[in-house]
Amino acid sequence: MVDASAVLGPERVRAGDVIIGMGSSGIHSNGYSLVRRVVSAAGWGYEREVPEFGRTLGEELLEPTRLYTTPCLDLVKALNGDPAQGELPADLPVRGFSHVTGGGLAANLARVLPAGLLATVDRSTWSWPAVFSLVAELGRVPQADLERTLNLGVGMVAVVAPEQADAAVAQLTAAGQTAWVMGEVSAYSPEDVAGAGEDFVQGAKGVDGGGVLLTGAYAD
Repeated sequence: MVDASAVLGPERVRAGDVIIGMGSSGIHSNGYSLVRRVVSAAGWGYEREVPEFGRTLGEELLEPTRLYTTPCLDLVKALNGDPAQGELPADLPVRGFSHVTGGGLAANLARVLPAGLLATVDRSTWSWPAVFSLVAELGRVPQADLERTLNLGVGMVAVVAPEQADAAVAQLTAAGQTAWVMGEVSAYSPEDVAGAGEDFVQGAKGVDGGGVLLTGAYAD
């Protein structure tokens, strides 16, 4: 249950808002059809020791999905306030969250943006954990396919007011959650993303939401 004044959603997102990424713990619970096919085609066994992981392939793939519930709820309480303690401000600093599941980062983030706004995400702000690099190299999987299928190291995203971005990152970091600024929100027109190809997603998964543009190259 959520107090009506505290409900988050696309209608709260504004141009100028900041996108904060939160690190994943690995594959999480999606993309295993692709991973199993890559492993099978390569002839690898799940008991194979992988130096980059410091354990077997099977142990790496069984890494539990990180849970973001407590850090996200604590972030909302710290920045937006508690309805039980009095009236909340109309312009809540934490606008919304996007859990990166099937469909990858862009498709899930687009669903929490209103039509007419664009989240530009800079790939250079993070690097792939080793498990994703292995899948890419072992299966020669194109980057676009990886981005549409796997979380690639980003398990949850928060959209926050720009003046609270540093406080949000500090709050999440103090809670033991890796977090960083990965992009920002702006207004846009179709001409602004013409020629972006697979780097651009508008709406997704049955929701006619905003757009997401992935730019740059992933950090090494």
